[in-house]
Formats: sequence, structure tokens, C-alpha cells
Amino acid sequence: AVVRVGAEPLFVDIDPQTYNLDPKCLTEMLARISVSERKAIRGIIPVHLYGQCADMDEILKIAEVHGWTVIEDAAQAIGAEYHGRRAGSLGHFGCFSFFPSKNLGAFGDGGLVTTRSEDSDQRLRMLRMHGMAPKYHHHIVGGNFRIDALQAAIVAIKLDHLDDWTQGRRENAATYRRLFTEAGLAERIRLPEERESRHIYNQFVIRVPGKRDALRDFLTTQEVGTEIYYPVPLHLQACFKDLGYSTGDFPEAEQAARETLALPIYPELTAAQLGYVVEQIKRYFDAQ
Repeated sequence: AVVRVGAEPLFVDIDPQTYNLDPKCLTEMLARISVSERKAIRGIIPVHLYGQCADMDEILKIAEVHGWTVIEDAAQAIGAEYHGRRAGSLGHFGCFSFFPSKNLGAFGDGGLVTTRSEDSDQRLRMLRMHGMAPKYHHHIVGGNFRIDALQAAIVAIKLDHLDDWTQGRRENAATYRRLFTEAGLAERIRLPEERESRHIYNQFVIRVPGKRDALRDFLTTQEVGTEIYYPVPLHLQACFKDLGYSTGDFPEAEQAARETLALPIYPELTAAQLGYVVEQIKRYFDAQ
């Protein structure tokens, strides 16, 4: 999105515990760049990865000092909370995804933008309708960014179930923690850290130093589905090679890409299925 509007993204390393933007790394990055580069910055886009909010108090403080806009990427975090406040209500804007893999997913593509500003709300409504307000009166150049009726209907029906599904994910995460501890695996893998927030567990991501890929291969043979989110950090993606980043620039993000593994966490999982996942991981480590 940043590149598409002709701007240049400046990446910041992550907190190794939450995988979200690290405010300390942001401060360090701002100290390294020139005054002119700092003045050219227009905003911060913290990602609430896996369903847990970034450290928004510190991020908002930095943004306020510089007069920057904060856009929350809450694609994976609908229903998440930070100090009692919902994701999408903390910054100037919040962006949500209704892609089917999200906790509140449509049948296809869809999304939502939130804002606390009435002026921004009106502008967003015009942008999604070709810049029109009223009909056939175009004030700005917009586009067709409307969710179609079928997707909207599906999301509207599923919305009534979101709180129950979120609670199911949180209960599954608590069960995983208990089972991993009882199995003596807490020292072999790193479990997700839940700070002063309401984690809604779009993903339950463990860290497996040095053995992630081998463990994943073994789990596949045992019919346990897993996924890697994400195998290549953004600064090393081929599409961003012109930005000039290199391996080693963001060590925490690079290490997370080598070690993280997402386990099944959807709310319909039974206690027996959760136990089976943990049992197979224990089998793998017992054989080492």
C-alpha cells in the first residue's frame, strides 16, 4: 500500500516476544536517519500480528511528538484489546481484513477501515465510491473499494458468532500452554507471550530454534497441519530489493522467520485434537 501511493517504506525490527513493531527499534531508527529523512516521514503503520496488539502507547507517543498519523494494521486482530481498548480504535485509522483465514472471514475478499475523525470518515466513504458525494458528483479521484453484497451478508451473519469463536481460540491457547508445560516442552519451544492485552489468536505461533523445519516435516507425516508465517521478512522480499536492505539489517525479524511455526488453533478443535498435536511434538523431541 505504501509503495502503491509512491511512498517509500522504512522498516523497523520486531519485539522478539510479540513479533510486533518494537518502539525501541523505532526510536533507534529515527536517531540513525537524517533530519530531512525524518521530516519526510508521514506516519507509522504498526501491525498487530497474529492477533495481539503492538505496544501502542509508546508508538502513539512517538507519533505525537512528530505529528505523524498512525494507521493500525489490524487485519489479524479484530476483537483484540490493548489496555481495555479495541484494536482499530487506538490510532488515527484501523484496517481490518475479512479474508477467509481471518477470525471474521468472508467467503472471498473484503475489509474494513475505522477512524475516529468525522472528516476522515467522509473522505473514506467518498474514496470507496469513486470519489462521489452525492451520487455522480465527484470531488476526489477514488475507486471501487466497496465490499460486495454477498461478502457483506456473510460477514454480518458471522459477526454474531465472533465473540464465541474468539473465546474458543483463547481457551485453546490456554489448553496448549497447559499441555506443553505438563509435557515438559516449555524449555524446548517458546510459547506465545501474552502481555497486557487481549490476544485473539488468529495464529498460535511457537518458536523452535534450529529444528522448525524438521518438526514441521514430522508433523506433516502425522497429519498435523502447520504453517509458517512468514518465511521471508519484508526487507528481504524480492519486490523490495530496490530499497537496499540486506540480510542482518533486522536480526529479530530474520530469526523469527527461521524459527516460528503456527499450530492449529481454530475454535472447533476438541481437547483430544489439541492433545494429539502436543503428543506428536513431544514424540518428535523425545526421539532427538
